[in-house]
Parts: sequence; structure tokens; C-alpha cells
Amino acid sequence: MRHSAGPRAWAQAFTGFYPPTAADLAGLDPVARFLYAARSVILVISLQAALLAGLLAAADRRFAPAPFLLVVTGYVVLHAISNLSNDWFGARRGHDTEDSPRRRYTVHPVLSGAVTSRLLLNGILILAAIALAIAAYFIALRGWAAVALIAAGALLLWAYDAAPRALKELGLGELAAFVVWGPLMVAGGYFVIAGRWSAAALLASVPYGLGVMSILVGKHIDQRGFDERKHQRTLPVLLGERRARALNRGGVVAMYLVIAFGVALGALTPFALVVVLALPRALRAVRVMARPAPAEPPAGYVGWPLWYHRVCLIHNRAFGWLYVLGLAGGALFPDLRL
Repeated sequence: MRHSAGPRAWAQAFTGFYPPTAADLAGLDPVARFLYAARSVILVISLQAALLAGLLAAADRRFAPAPFLLVVTGYVVLHAISNLSNDWFGARRGHDTEDSPRRRYTVHPVLSGAVTSRLLLNGILILAAIALAIAAYFIALRGWAAVALIAAGALLLWAYDAAPRALKELGLGELAAFVVWGPLMVAGGYFVIAGRWSAAALLASVPYGLGVMSILVGKHIDQRGFDERKHQRTLPVLLGERRARALNRGGVVAMYLVIAFGVALGALTPFALVVVLALPRALRAVRVMARPAPAEPPAGYVGWPLWYHRVCLIHNRAFGWLYVLGLAGGALFPDLRL
């Protein structure tokens, strides 16, 4: 990666993959380095969750621009905080060692020295201030229900990797990912935008939550051996690789079944069926997860040893954008139902 600065370098942090060496980050300006440190390429899943919530509200003719924009900002900010704190605590607790998968598929921002602890902590503080300001706005707007949603989100954010016994060490991190990016973000986002609860929004949140969960399960399968040695009891460690791969295949299939069920019930717009265009990537993900990972990466492969994680991420990115497109159709033609 050549020396780069400014908006173009910042945008590349959201569209590329993780830079492999500290030298790649050293050639960037501080903002770009911080964006790569926050693993901005994965922040798209939080953006998509916010868009789904907003489009569901629009379909019910309850869209509010200011709350929607703050939901988008808040979700991306909180996700960045989670990624940064994950690396911070991983470094402090000795989990991110030289032989860890985290150190192999990309540069560790703290341990490599590519990002100083001061820059990382200052960035987290700035993001936390933004998140708190947004939280205060929604509490004033929506009252105690917003307090409950914010408290649940903050608790899961803290419990995932900052708690003395983190959720990811107890086989609960993957379920937490489903809850956060499904019901909490999509259905909860619908509530703070629209000002009311919706069973249809809750149903609509399930496929997306399953997709995000598949990404994390895939990642934890990829690093199962390391986690087992470090006594990190992730779900794939508890289940074993074969059953974890079967669970992830079932999760990917269920994403499409839930949407078909929702459309058949009339709870989801028929436009949501556009997600079938992501089926080739879904089938590839299922085929890849049906077999053990190769011992060595294919020629030119980027991101090793992430294997199942990457194929699930690629699938979910396509699925998410198609789901957004489908719900946009539902927002434009809200009365069309089967």
C-alpha cells in the first residue's frame, strides 16, 4: 500500500480488506490508520442494519429523517468502538499473541506499533462521546424504552470482550451477535425511528441477525484450535468443528427460509425476495462449510487463516445489500403484499 492520505484513503478503508503489515499502515495519515485499526471494512454490516430499520419505518409511513441519520451514525460508531476495544483487551489480556490468528490475517494496530495506544484511546473516547450524545437524544425522544435498548446494547458491548468473563469465552458471543445485529439493531432501530414497536420488524430482523452470526461463527471455526489452547470457549470450541460448520450451514439456509415465510405471511414485502440473487454466494458458502478448510491458502488468497469467515462475509455483504434493495421496494410500494 503506497503512501496515501485524505478522503480517498479513508474510503479505501471501508472497501478493501485488512492491510497485512505495519508498513502498509505506516504510509497512511492518522485518520486512515485509525479507520483500518477499527476494521472499517466490516462496519458495513452495521450500516446495513440501520438502513433496514429505516426502510421498514418508511414502509409503515413512519420514517423520521433525524432519528434515522442518528441511528446510522450511532450503529457505525458503536461497531467501531467494539472492534477497537476487542484489540485493546486482546492485547492487554495476552490473547493476541504472535501465533494468534488475529496477528496473522492482518496487522494488529496496537501490538505492531502501527497505531499508538494514545491514538487508539483518544479515538475510542471521541467515538464514545458521539455515542453518548446520540443516546441522550433518543432517551429524550423515546423515553424509558430507549433507555432499555441503550442499556441492553451497552451491556452486550461491554460483556462481549471487556467483562472479566467475556461472552466470547463462554460460547455466547455468537448468540450475542445475532441479538445485536438482528432484533436489537433492526427492530430496536425501527422503534426509535418510528416511535412504536413492530412484530413485522422483529421478524425482518431475524435473517440479518443470522447472517451476521454466520460471519462470527465462521471466524471462530477458523481459529478454533488456537481458542481451544487459550481456553477461549467459543461456540465452535464447545460444539466441535464439524457441528459448528453444520450449524453455520443451517443458519445461512434459514436466512432465506425466514424471508420466504415472512413474505408468505404478508409481514414482509414481496420485494424482499430479491435476496435470491445472493443464492450463488450462499451456495458457495454452504459448499465451503461442508468441507474441512485446506491446510494451506490458495495462491493469492488474502486474509488467511480466515477461510469460513471470509466466505460468510462475502455472502452476507451481498445478501445485506439485496435485502436493503428489497425493503426499499417495499418502502416505495408499501401496500403490495401477498
